[in-house]
Amino acid sequence: MTVGIVLVSHSAKLADGLADLAAQMAPDVRIIAAGGLPDDGGLGTDYDEVVAATQRADSGDGVVLLYDLGSAQMTAELAVESLSGGLAAVVADGPLVEGAIAAAVAAQSGADRAAVSAAAAEAGLAPDLAAVSAPGDGAQEKELTLANEVGLHARPAAVLVRSLAALEAEVTVRLGEQEADAHSVLALMSLGARQGDHIVVRAKGPQASDALAKVTSLVESNFGE
Repeated sequence: MTVGIVLVSHSAKLADGLADLAAQMAPDVRIIAAGGLPDDGGLGTDYDEVVAATQRADSGDGVVLLYDLGSAQMTAELAVESLSGGLAAVVADGPLVEGAIAAAVAAQSGADRAAVSAAAAEAGLAPDLAAVSAPGDGAQEKELTLANEVGLHARPAAVLVRSLAALEAEVTVRLGEQEADAHSVLALMSLGARQGDHIVVRAKGPQASDALAKVTSLVESNFGE
């Protein structure tokens, strides 16, 4: 079971498209779109639809709801307050698009409801890129070349994050003079690493070698593309 996700938007097209995008990065997560008005498909949010979507999204581990605009937040909060039967749900205060991606990957990795909600909220912060740190901290490093067509964009970044979720290792990916936390989809995407770029993967911790092997395998297999 995984935490479910509901996308509450004034636009049915936006909610549906975002649900499709997030599902590509989290194939085992129930991601339900609740966008637009049910009668004519017009712009707006519908309380009954959000309640029904939340019920469909639940697989036993609870649900996180995200929203686009103020009235969508109100609808989502009212829906959560009315739930019964032990269904645990929370409205996450984060950007809809980036939050949905971060939440979906966290849920796919087995995070609980609080962690999935936190991932969505943290997506509203600037991506955590840092200047390259000095060597000598006991970390292992490996240089790899990206051969896949899209580089470290949404789906490959999500695959990389999921592959490291169960390992006890701190992992970063460096491109040029910046490095990103390899446990953050948005940070990896912000590197802008493209096909042909040389990246340096650094890992430290009890399972650093396993982490390097995982990332190497993904890069060399073009992330399954």
